[in-house]
Amino acid sequence: MIIKKYVVNSMNEAMTRIRYELGNDAVIISQRKIRKKGIKGIFSKKAIEVTAAIDDKNKNNNFNNIDISDSIEAIKKAMNLEKKPLTKVIQEKNIDNGKKSNESVKNSDYLINEMKEMKNILSNIASTGISSNGKSDLHEKLEGLDLNSEIVEDIISRIRLDKREVDENEKIKEALNCVVSVTKPKNEKIIVLVGPTGVGKTTTIAKLAGRLSLIEKKKVGLITVDTYRIGAVEQLKTYADIMNIPFDVVFSIKDMEKTIENMKNCDVILVDTTGRSSKNVMQISELRAFVEKTNSKDIHLVISASTKNSDIKTIVEGYRVLNYNSLIITKLDETSTYGSLINIINYAQKPLSYVTTGQNVPDDIRCLNCDEVTNLVMGVETVC
Repeated sequence: MIIKKYVVNSMNEAMTRIRYELGNDAVIISQRKIRKKGIKGIFSKKAIEVTAAIDDKNKNNNFNNIDISDSIEAIKKAMNLEKKPLTKVIQEKNIDNGKKSNESVKNSDYLINEMKEMKNILSNIASTGISSNGKSDLHEKLEGLDLNSEIVEDIISRIRLDKREVDENEKIKEALNCVVSVTKPKNEKIIVLVGPTGVGKTTTIAKLAGRLSLIEKKKVGLITVDTYRIGAVEQLKTYADIMNIPFDVVFSIKDMEKTIENMKNCDVILVDTTGRSSKNVMQISELRAFVEKTNSKDIHLVISASTKNSDIKTIVEGYRVLNYNSLIITKLDETSTYGSLINIINYAQKPLSYVTTGQNVPDDIRCLNCDEVTNLVMGVETVC
């Protein structure tokens, strides 16, 4: 087994050097970002440290179709061989040759450190395994949970630092718990829901109204500024009539303060807003003016669990100017994997307040704790 380490500026450079020196059968067994030392510790440059390996038989014979599993097996066998400690071998060699120069001692220390680092790399490979596409089994397992690449790398780093002899799934769960954030209801007077079109804001606000008025027995008022969507006002008014709670429509920014003042006797006022594209700066600015007039300290960004990873970041960043402080993730009943919950929390850097799991008002809304979110993501339990 031949193992070499390369410090390069890019993966393209690494691949070129690896193929030139080790051949096309070489396997990348680790890579990490480092900084090259600069002058007196400054002006350091980012670099990539890549470790590659190849079976020395393949190197000599130039076989082209080696199975990666053969290389991994060779690594495992190499780790299990009982050999003399490197320090002892070096000492014996020095005695035989009668050379104990400072240079040999320095070389010995360097080799010892290199071997220790290589042993750690080989241990990681043996424990996680490598699939035919060059990814570890752990990496593929986490990707299968629909987690984005940043979270996958974060979880893998946490697990590799965890040296306890416990089940890998338990390590995954604990690592996921570290990146999950949830919050309990804040009991604020004014609650505002914002978010893109089609995520279920109006139905969600009706569920919250039902939960607060029918279950918690609070006096609730409903306000909507969504006069753009056909049927939105009628839909929310129907819910308000069924629950026998006050309802009003705000058509302009100047009417917001007056409408809230008219509902001052309510324990809680729920405000439904117009769905806007997070990429339309003008529409978001208009919505911001409405939200600021509410003086709310409890603003929830509503986003669907089925939102594509590529769109999540755009949405959470586009709505950040509205100063939302928590998340409501809807439509969990419309997806079979729940990695998006953690992706949304991670991108927004805000806690999860509620999830919705269906169309039933007011039943299909609930709060989750960290363990429940993690169990959902790992497929241990479902919510619908």
